[in-house]
Amino acid sequence: MQLDLNLLTALDALLEEGSVAGAAARLHVTAPAMSRSLGRIRRTTGDQILVRTGRAMTPTPYAIAVREQVHELLQQVRDVLAPSRELDPATLERTFTLRWHDSLVALGGPALLTAVQGEAPGVRLRFVAESSTDTPELRRGEVDLEANANRPGAPDIRAEQVGETRLVAVVRQEHPLTRLRTLTAQAYASADHVTVSRRGNLSNAVDDALTRLGLTRRVVAAAPTEAAALEFARGTDLVVSVPEITTRTTAAGLGLTLLPLPLELPSAPVYLSWHQRHDTDHAHTWLRELARAALAG
Repeated sequence: MQLDLNLLTALDALLEEGSVAGAAARLHVTAPAMSRSLGRIRRTTGDQILVRTGRAMTPTPYAIAVREQVHELLQQVRDVLAPSRELDPATLERTFTLRWHDSLVALGGPALLTAVQGEAPGVRLRFVAESSTDTPELRRGEVDLEANANRPGAPDIRAEQVGETRLVAVVRQEHPLTRLRTLTAQAYASADHVTVSRRGNLSNAVDDALTRLGLTRRVVAAAPTEAAALEFARGTDLVVSVPEITTRTTAAGLGLTLLPLPLELPSAPVYLSWHQRHDTDHAHTWLRELARAALAG
């Protein structure tokens, strides 16, 4: 049997108004059109729905029994076809998966979680580690929001730059380089280094900048996360070059010193990325706004 959802709207109006004329006025249709709808409803349900008692019309026992169900079904249909444009975070129950660079988790994760819990105690955040290879989790819906220095090239992935930072050299507080009045490119290159690379790369844009100056550096290790690389620098004379934005608040507590990088390098961007399916997802929009604020510090 082919169902016409317009009949659900008509039935709801008839049960609410208790008359053909009242239902017609409510739905802005003519009384004959509403009478035809009532006839179709009667044929579909096998019930009279409304019966005449004197000058008034009285709902049948079946109509009384399904009145609330009809109203709820119609509201569910409206919610599906015309979703609410308002969001009440206090009643939101949802788990978001975020794949952020580990340093950005340390930078903005606590602030984001505090903001989320303050507005939406039913929301949980699941931070997952970055992969060593590019993966399509955003497209597959397995990750809700990414944050890193990479701008995605796929046309269905949205990206917004939410900040930028420069690289700095990070060393332990008693490192020989801290005794220099000015850190030169030559002194920087002469030290031993550790890089940060989830793919295990031993060279990056810093080496390209040094090459342009006719210099090379000795990279003795690659760490998969910034936190691990900082531990290397904390316990040795290794130098790690990382974004200032992610280390400025933690360096002192780790016994580390930040030194200006003596190289001409462009600022490193910070991007938030998500799949276009979430453009009109009000809960996701709300989370993105909080994430922007958290990463901006």
